[in-house]
Formats: sequence, structure tokens, C-alpha cells
Amino acid sequence: MPGDDGAGAAAERGLLTASEADWSLARERAAVIGKLTASEVLGHEAADEAAARLGVSRRQVYTLVARWRAGAGAVSDLLPRRSSGGRGCGRVADDVETVLQDVLRARYLTRQRRSVASVHRAIVRACRLRGLRAPSRGTVERRIAALDPRATTVAREGADAARALGSAGGEVPAPTRLLEQVQVDHTVIDLVVVDERERAPIGRPYLTVGIDVASRTVTGMVVTLEAPSATSVGLCLAHMAADKRTWLAQLEADVEWPMAGKPAQLYVDNGAEFHSEALRRGCDEHGIELRYRPPGQPHFGGVVERLVGTLMREVHELPGTTFSNPAERGGYDSETTACLTLDELQRWLAFAVAVYHGQVHEALSRPPGAVWVQQAAQNPPATVANPHAFLVDFLPVLRRRLTRTGVTIDHVQYFSDALKPLIARRRQLDRLLVRRDPRDLSRVWVLDPDSNAYLTVGYRNLARPAISLWEHRAATGRLRELGRGEVDEKALFDTVEAMRQITDTAARSTRRTRRDRARRPGRSTVAAEAASDASPPPDPPDSATDPTGAEPSPPAVPFADIEQW
Repeated sequence: MPGDDGAGAAAERGLLTASEADWSLARERAAVIGKLTASEVLGHEAADEAAARLGVSRRQVYTLVARWRAGAGAVSDLLPRRSSGGRGCGRVADDVETVLQDVLRARYLTRQRRSVASVHRAIVRACRLRGLRAPSRGTVERRIAALDPRATTVAREGADAARALGSAGGEVPAPTRLLEQVQVDHTVIDLVVVDERERAPIGRPYLTVGIDVASRTVTGMVVTLEAPSATSVGLCLAHMAADKRTWLAQLEADVEWPMAGKPAQLYVDNGAEFHSEALRRGCDEHGIELRYRPPGQPHFGGVVERLVGTLMREVHELPGTTFSNPAERGGYDSETTACLTLDELQRWLAFAVAVYHGQVHEALSRPPGAVWVQQAAQNPPATVANPHAFLVDFLPVLRRRLTRTGVTIDHVQYFSDALKPLIARRRQLDRLLVRRDPRDLSRVWVLDPDSNAYLTVGYRNLARPAISLWEHRAATGRLRELGRGEVDEKALFDTVEAMRQITDTAARSTRRTRRDRARRPGRSTVAAEAASDASPPPDPPDSATDPTGAEPSPPAVPFADIEQW
């Protein structure tokens, strides 16, 4: 009965027995019928419109409205009604049906996984206690067969066992517009890169990449030598939101990458970097909903993981690849053949993404770039008014005390005249919030506690060169290896400069040696290409998208055949 909170009412409404198809139909009906019942009088025009949306007659619409009003105003009130009797289905009294469904829920739909015979005996006992005629075992079996297979498997065996019965995407709602859902993930790139000066191997970099689920386009990408962190995520978000033409021009990559905008929902895994203060506050500030994948359910990030797998397969074609595992690598010497710097790798990836955007995607049956162009013309994605401020909001958060000489971060002093009013009353202030970009430590951003605005603060010693956090940490480690108990700013920058001079000298020597080796007769083509540092960049592929909005054709050159340099 309406309003009854007992288990019998739940069974009567079909919460335990409704199939997925019936439940989906009831939800669709509720979305339409629920709005019609807001007014007491339902006219023919509104009823006809609802009938057209639901694919039923006007008379059926009035019937559904009456059922909604007579019921509890719940989705289950609009479930399809079918006869419980007839051939092949025993007729039972309502009281018996209630007992049957109660026992099914309490004894069958449990992790103890009782047998049908055991459940039937429990139903017989319960009916006898109430003076009711017990149903046959065949009736119980038919009721069990009518249960939703996935819900039954979840109740009896757990969610993991039922995963194969669900859709490939799990329970993630399908997006309907660009940047409604963006998935972000990290991976170590299966490639050894070399230093820009010495051209010596320096290790495997990391890739942080974001993909728009609706269009399957790559929305943002960051390549760093640092392990995945909150900074990587922030830089990827900033790259995602910004117009990429300036970045592409700096890389000298003449390709189209029009994807830019602010995501509505950001799907990430449960790594510590995704729980950072900077990421959480940045998302709150800019209205981005941060959503975490449920533990043990990797299919919630399946779209970005497939993209990462696609990119890594193409990376395996480059000199210096480590492949996916030692067995696949065999006797291939990754470090000897390595020849791409970090910037050159980013340039290659920009070309690779452009080609990916121009190829027909299996899930879309269209090129992702064409889907983006079409949907962006119809419903432009949300943009960021000030990309620089957006970036700052996602940089890692540090807190430092203000002194007469400014703020000190990792042995480096920062000062600006803008800090003078704060320095005068520094004893009344708590530690200041500071942000920095790991790619360039020559300046930081200090949050003014009065105006709540960021102050740009540079080196106290303006003669210091701009260095990266990676260089900073390498120099610090070098000083500690030399036995220095403490690291001071002068020694730190002197060490960075000495390291740069060493690499400059080594670079000239290495290039000369590799050229001599490459000229020797009998040298293999692959080794010669890997040793050369004078190869021109590849001719850019055709634009992945047509500026007129027309769907581009797939590129003539296969993805794996992007020219290597």
C-alpha cells in the first residue's frame, strides 16, 4: 500500500523483482509524468506531447498520471504491470506473494548463497506459521528466475563477480557535451630521453594526460622528469584550459590542437597527488567537480587508460624506447640509441596527438577532432578568462614565514617591494601562502592576506639565472654528496652553473664522437639515426580538423609512421 515502509510494500512495488529494462522504462516515464502532475488539470495538448515522448497513447498517459497520483510518487509506481498468473506461472495470493518475496530477500539474496531447496523450505515454514497455503518449489524457482541477474549476483557474490554483467563503462553517466567529463591519468613513458646540452641519457620522463570523454579528444598534456604529483595535475589542467597555439609555436610544431576549455567534472584515481590541497582548492575555486574512481574499479578510468596505451605503442617506434617489459625489449640498448630531448619528445607527441585526432575512433565511428569541431560550434565549452591566474590557482601550495629579507624557499631568497607593507607587520602575520612553478623557480606568487591577491615576487638576487626544480634538486644532491652539511643559495647556484658548463663541454665532445661513429662504414641505419643530432624535424601532417567545421578524412600516413628525428 502507498506509504507502507515494510518489506512487503517493497516487494509489491517491484524493487526486488523489476528487470533492468522495466526499471529503465519506469524512470523514463517518471521523468515525464512527474512534471504533468504538478497541475491539477491535465489538458489534451500536454497529454499528447507526453504521449509522443513516451511512445504511448493519450489514454495511457492519463492512466499513468492516475497511477502516479494514487501511489507514492515513486519510480516504481510506473513499472509495467504484468499478470503474475497464467500458463507457466502459478497464481498465488497476495499474502503468500509477500511472504515469498520477504524470504527471497532475507535468505536467498545474501552472501551465504543458500540453495533453492533451503529457501523453499523457509517459505513453507513461514506460510504455515501464518496459516497460508505454501507455494510450490516450481513457483519459487520462477520467482528467482525473474530476479535481475546483476542485482542477484551483487547480493550473492559481490560487485566484482557482477562486473561482467554490467556495461563496459560501469556506472559512469554518459556525457552529453564537451568537457562535461575529463579523465586524467599519469604514466611513465617507455622512452629514455637525453639532456639538451650533453645529449646523454637522463632517464624516462612521465606523462600526465587528460581526455574528453564525449569527443575522445586529448584536452591537455604535460611531460616532466618529476614523478607524478599534484604539480603535474595542475600543469595538465592549465594546459587543458589554455589556447595551445603559443605553446605549439614555442615547440615549432605546426599542427592544429583547438581543444581548450575548463572541465565540468574531473575523473581521477585515488593517488595521493589527486588529494592535494592545491588541486582540491583549485577545483573548488573554478567550479570543477573532482570525482574519484571507486577503489578496485579501474574501468572508471578506462577511456584515458586506453589513450595512454595507444600513445605508448607509438612511442615504442622511437629510438631509445624501453618497450613495455624486459622480455619485449630483448637485447635492444635503450640508452645507447636514445636521442630525443624532453622538448623534442613533447614536439613529437604534439604531432602524434594531431594524427590521433584525425583518425576514425572505434567508439565514435568518426575522427575525434571532427566531433570536437562540430560540438564546439553547437555548444562552445566553458573557457578561462585569465589562463595565467588559472595556472597559479593549481600550483603547489607552500607556507613560509615572512622575514626582513622576504621569503626563503629551499635555500633561495625571494624579495619584492610589494612585500614591504607586509614586512613592516610581519610579526602579526601567520605564515604566508606561496605558490611556485617547478619549470621556472625565478619567481613565486605570494598571497597578500589583505587583498587576497597574488603578488609576483622574484629572486632577491636578480643576477641569479632561472632554473628548474629538477636542476635545483640535482644541485642540492650534488652538494650533499660533496659533504656539505648545509646548502646555501650561493653554493646552490654555483653548482647549477658548474653542472651546465660541464654538460656544455660534454655535449660538444659527444656530438663530435657520435658524428665520427656515424660516418664509419658498416654502421646500421637505426644506430646512425639515433646518433645524429642534426636531423631536421618532420614535415607536419595535415591538420586534424578542418577550420570550416567539415569532418576531416583520416590522414594518409599511419599513426606509427610519424617521422622520427
